[in-house]
Amino acid sequence: MVTPSRITLARKRRGLTLADLSNRAGVSLQSLSNYETGRTAPRPTTVRRIAGALDFPEKFFSGPEIDELPADGISWRARTKTPPRILDSARAAGTLAAQLYEWIDERFQLPAPDLPSLGKPDPETAAEMVRTRWELGNAPAPNMVHLLEAHGVRVFSLPPDSLEVDAFAVWRGRVPFVFLNTMKTVERGRFDAAHELGHLVMHGSGERPCTGPQAERQANDFASAFLMPAAGVLGHMPAGARVDQILQGKRMWKVSAMALTYRMHDLGLLTDWQYRSTCAELSARGYRTDEPQGLKKRETSQILTKVFQGLWSKGIRPGDVAGQLGVTADEMGKMLFGLTIATPEDGREGFGDHQSKGTLSLVR
Repeated sequence: MVTPSRITLARKRRGLTLADLSNRAGVSLQSLSNYETGRTAPRPTTVRRIAGALDFPEKFFSGPEIDELPADGISWRARTKTPPRILDSARAAGTLAAQLYEWIDERFQLPAPDLPSLGKPDPETAAEMVRTRWELGNAPAPNMVHLLEAHGVRVFSLPPDSLEVDAFAVWRGRVPFVFLNTMKTVERGRFDAAHELGHLVMHGSGERPCTGPQAERQANDFASAFLMPAAGVLGHMPAGARVDQILQGKRMWKVSAMALTYRMHDLGLLTDWQYRSTCAELSARGYRTDEPQGLKKRETSQILTKVFQGLWSKGIRPGDVAGQLGVTADEMGKMLFGLTIATPEDGREGFGDHQSKGTLSLVR
């Protein structure tokens, strides 16, 4: 039997309309509509054509029903004019990653979610409360992906075809998810991770809207305060700092030069005139769109590394996992940051990046 929701999900993942899929698969538009609504079921030969057009294994379409990530609960960090098909594709990729998480959760003991429920504090206070709960003090934040994972957030990467989406966060039941674009600078990736943490903490209860200009400003202010705590910045950065001093400071806090400049202005360390002139000079040096001489080591998932190394020790290859999920190895690899599924010279399947040597325990 074919599961209608899986045809819809695969089509959205490829960013296609029903008309697009009709042209690619050579199947009538009306028939496809009937398949997706469950009014009729495709024959095996038709499933084969649909699978080929969507680059999904035929097995994928016969799996159990899939509930997509809740659209009304997603906090998108994307351009305001991003086409809906791009957002649908990213959401579908996130749904597939959530399926991978559920597969992993059945076999490994993962950290429990530890995000405080804070009511409706202002972003500065919310950031201070999370820092206090997580015992970070006023020091620069460590690896943001590792930090989120240690506190129960499931973090995955967005596929390269979702470049117009910087990041997004969503609660799926009681489990928080963050999806990050890995094609940006390391500094901006860290800010995106903190931004999405702000959404999860401040907008996850439903007391505040999770989308819109105000929600984005709140998440930006949270990220700024979380990555650059007021007491730490005031204690290390001089008032009226020159550009070279800001460039030194940004390396300490592991943020972009523009982000630190904005934070110093917000804290009163730069006057309006100093802020504007500093931004102009940084822009002239290329810091508005890039981060010259920035951080080189991208922050990736520690948990996913440990999970797949643990599976490997049990003789379970990445391709086996992809097969059980009904997706291609390439599709699954796009969820896993730099842990690209590769084929070593000896012909075995494995990971090309082994940054973490620890393993998690199989629990079931």
